[in-house]
Amino acid sequence: MEKKFDLLTTVEYGGCSAKLPARMLDAILREIPFPRHESLIVGTETSDDAAVWKLDDETAIIHTVDFFPPICGDPYEFGRIAATNALSDIFAMGGRPLTALNLVSFPSARIDVAVLGDILRGGADAVAAAGAVIGGGHTIDDFPPKYGLAVTGVVHPDRVIRNCAARPGDALILTKPIGTGTLVAGHRIGEAAPEHYRAALDTMMQLNRVAVPIMQEHRVRCATDITGFGLLGHAFGMAKGSGLTLEIRASAVPLLPGAHGLTEMGCIPGAAFNNLKRVEGATLFAEGLDYNRKMLLCDPQTSGGLLISCLGGAADGMVAQLKAAGYPHAAVIGTVRERGARDSLLLDIHQ
Repeated sequence: MEKKFDLLTTVEYGGCSAKLPARMLDAILREIPFPRHESLIVGTETSDDAAVWKLDDETAIIHTVDFFPPICGDPYEFGRIAATNALSDIFAMGGRPLTALNLVSFPSARIDVAVLGDILRGGADAVAAAGAVIGGGHTIDDFPPKYGLAVTGVVHPDRVIRNCAARPGDALILTKPIGTGTLVAGHRIGEAAPEHYRAALDTMMQLNRVAVPIMQEHRVRCATDITGFGLLGHAFGMAKGSGLTLEIRASAVPLLPGAHGLTEMGCIPGAAFNNLKRVEGATLFAEGLDYNRKMLLCDPQTSGGLLISCLGGAADGMVAQLKAAGYPHAAVIGTVRERGARDSLLLDIHQ
């Protein structure tokens, strides 16, 4: 059997690890006077997962875009993961995807174009599984290869789920385990066990679609998906936008098998250190917190799970529903509380 082209040979950093550091991006965006419009009910102000445009009292349009260099070696799996990651923004906002447009950079003189076909097939399968359709796309000749989607979805204007609407007393639920960045890094240097790397790929290809009706059933108003800024980076954004403090129990956060062992070996993606720099000034880490677990909380995720802020009394029921729906690692990982008048604390990380 012919060996497939290994896309990881084309990149040093792939997936959501390739994002610009959040602090750099924040500084740039602060200097740009984005115009406001009464129909744009979610824009750039809280770095939410997608933009939302209200058409009428019954319908709002969700717009998002996401693309990145290869996160894995197999072209089909790369396409499926990249598409799943882009679709996740629609689900994080509580919506339903309708159409997707392919975004492609591909070096036709360096790599057989059959590889591009495999990437696009993976993306198309993810879009079909999400209940949406591919409507076209745009391709340029460039190295290294990159792939993703621009996605349009819909949601009722009164049922938009945002990253800035947490409430004191809410429970925090995480739907997928973390550690994909570490496991991909471990695979690249030949230290990740094949079954552990396989588990990372499988979780990255799992859509967040079935979490949406569960969130809507429980009237969730605050959630975000966990990607390149790590669990703490995205929790930081939720806390800052909501004006509250998130308390997270590090020991309750589910980890992918093998991730902790790799960090003990020193296999920590560079983006994890960038993510830590962004949050550490507003974070209280418990004394004696395991360093390896701390860095995993900052591990850059690709196509990660949802961080959901829900009414405390609904948390156990939601976790049970999520597990039954195919998220076996879903767990309550913390709570939300008020911030004091002079309290700059956004994240309080316990053992």
